[in-house]
Amino acid sequence: MREGHMLKGFKEFILRGNVIELAVAVVIGAAFNALVQRVVDSLINPVIGMVFRADSLDGALKVGLPGGGEIAFGAVIGAALNFLIVAAVVYFVFVLPMNKFRPKVAEAPTGPSDIDLLGEIRDLLKAQAEAQAQEQASSESSAPKQADGAAIDAIPPHKH
Repeated sequence: MREGHMLKGFKEFILRGNVIELAVAVVIGAAFNALVQRVVDSLINPVIGMVFRADSLDGALKVGLPGGGEIAFGAVIGAALNFLIVAAVVYFVFVLPMNKFRPKVAEAPTGPSDIDLLGEIRDLLKAQAEAQAQEQASSESSAPKQADGAAIDAIPPHKH
């Protein structure tokens, strides 16, 4: 019985819309990454190699250390440039054209802000309190007086 419940829960998890969408996004992302990497490898890196006279920046700008080893400034610069190039390719080749083709969504009319609404509520509560105070003051002034001058309070009938 417990296994049936576990399988049912797993099936519900797998068939949720967001899990399927995530799986599709991962597959499309991998294919997209291959496309972007091909553009960078085929178009951008040859230009960089020509400028720095190296196959890639990984072999350029190396500084030897006294105890052996080396600092590869070229590799760090290459990684940073590669990131910027990939970001630029993604934006200018894919995002910008897609934004032009995407239908424009009409902006919803904006109403009063939360601050404006809270101010209106405050003003209404203040006006309501003032009206109650005036009503109470007018009912006290019209109430019959006792011998000592105090107003007689109307006592509602007691319910059992």
